[in-house]
Amino acid sequence: MSTTDGSASSLPIFDLAVAADDPDPFRADLLEATHRLGFFYLVGHGIEQRRFDDLIDIARRFFSLSDADKDEISQLRSPQFRGYSRLGGELTNGAVDWREQIDIGPERAAIEGAEGYWHLQGPNLWPSALPELRPALEQWSEDLAAVGRELLGHWAAALGAPVTVFDDAFADRPATLMKVVRYPGSESDRQGVGAHKDSGVLTLLLVEPDTAGLQVEGPDGEWIDVPPRRGAFIVNIGELLEVATGGYLRATRHRVLAPRPGRDRISIPYFLNPGLDAQIPVLELPGELARHSRGVELDPDNPIFNTYGENAWKSRTRAHPDVALRHHGIRPAGAPTSY
Repeated sequence: MSTTDGSASSLPIFDLAVAADDPDPFRADLLEATHRLGFFYLVGHGIEQRRFDDLIDIARRFFSLSDADKDEISQLRSPQFRGYSRLGGELTNGAVDWREQIDIGPERAAIEGAEGYWHLQGPNLWPSALPELRPALEQWSEDLAAVGRELLGHWAAALGAPVTVFDDAFADRPATLMKVVRYPGSESDRQGVGAHKDSGVLTLLLVEPDTAGLQVEGPDGEWIDVPPRRGAFIVNIGELLEVATGGYLRATRHRVLAPRPGRDRISIPYFLNPGLDAQIPVLELPGELARHSRGVELDPDNPIFNTYGENAWKSRTRAHPDVALRHHGIRPAGAPTSY
């Protein structure tokens, strides 16, 4: 059901197509693997390799646009933290990430008089110089939502709950997020992205083939290289699955190292999240699993909330303090005055 190969990564490989015919072994292996480390490769998801390649190509075409064309959709124009962030325009743990990117969420109207995390609902910004970007990304988001929800059903059953236990959290306006990211080469030891956990439920990551940089923190604090596999997603658990399982499933810290000089790397993560005001259900685990629950990891500098919007608002305002200050008049604690 799951395998490892002789590559630099020891992550298991799961075939979602196999689970359709014989789900129980798939679920047992999935649960065991993600209890130990919240990352794995996923194949058999039904998305053709051609679409992987096409999406990488259109991402490269966006990043090759002029600065003026990219800045047309600058995130500084968006109270919802959508659009293009310049190179070095995002922070992790207060340090600058060496990447440029676009942030895309569900296409909805902004809420008049919004407060707190409801500011995150609103429209996307799309570049007029590349009109084909929008339909490509909207279809990708729709397809990956289906893959992610199928995985959630398998986890639920493996944890002794109904396969539909998480459905209500996603029933009303889920707040998914997608990033299209380019990591340029750097002569110094810059962080592409600093060490962090994802704030939602799970992440499906497409990484350009024959590149390097993603690392996952192992059980003993070691950093494990996670090279891309052609046709496979890299999947990881977010903080809300840690909350839902009382820590039986643990969100895993990960980071990205900037490429070497003369190289760059495209990465397209899709974050499966419930509605902004949805509370993820906390499952009552079977006795044997409950005995091995570790509890939700407590970090006073990074509290985990079971309402997704609170996690998202914390994450977005910390990552983009310039947007938070310009549109919402707030400066997150520890945010630099300039970067």
